[in-house]
Amino acid sequence: MKKYTLTALLLAAAGFAGTAAQADKLDDIISSGKLRCAVVLDFPPMGMRDENNEPIGFDVDYCNDLAAALGVEAEIVETPFPERIPALMSNRVDVGVASTSDTLERAKTVGFSIPYFAFEMVVTAAEGTDITSFETMKGHTVGAVAGTYEAIALEEYVNEWGDGSEFRPYQTQADVFLALAQGQLDATVSTSTVAQANVKSGNFGGIEVVGSAPFDIDYVGLFAKRDEYGFLNYLDLFVNQQIRTGRYAELYEKWVGGEVPSLTVPGAYR
Repeated sequence: MKKYTLTALLLAAAGFAGTAAQADKLDDIISSGKLRCAVVLDFPPMGMRDENNEPIGFDVDYCNDLAAALGVEAEIVETPFPERIPALMSNRVDVGVASTSDTLERAKTVGFSIPYFAFEMVVTAAEGTDITSFETMKGHTVGAVAGTYEAIALEEYVNEWGDGSEFRPYQTQADVFLALAQGQLDATVSTSTVAQANVKSGNFGGIEVVGSAPFDIDYVGLFAKRDEYGFLNYLDLFVNQQIRTGRYAELYEKWVGGEVPSLTVPGAYR
């Protein structure tokens, strides 16, 4: 009995030592000297490319800030919306800085930081339609980027409406607004930041923001593998530091403008 107990203790100790010796993602990133961020680059002003085809935007700056805090070089990995989580799970990136809604369903796969940005939703319609509000989208062909918070919510409404209503999913925001400008869609729901940026860009003629969508505020978080507790704790503290140092407000003014939205849910801790 004593021999068995001693053997069991030795095996347990060996297992603990093996676990303790495993590298932490935070240590891996610092040791590698590089932070690979998944960023969506067709989602202005969060992510886009300048005239020299260089990545710019709120999320790009946020990744650069995170890399600087870690003392490493930032690598922006262009990642379309549907590929954000697959890119992390296949180890193509270390972290998602990609305007990703912190849904309970996604949290089954990845771990989220506290919110680093908050979006309000609006309706953008093609000029010449009779769409003047969210309610008047009923009976029309509408669309949004597949897998996004607004696409999921909008499709649920379309399924309830029936009456000739049709939902079309697209791969990118550029595809959505091009379809809208070309008359393939009558309207879309997107974040107010994206809608205003696309209307002002002049790249998509004949579209206008016509009102708000009755969706909850979309809080988005940085995301990493859910078992990387040390890294996720660091991401929480980093977001906290961005807010309390004024850097969040600085980036918001630079890329969006206007009143800086609160990142806390009223009546809740997060």
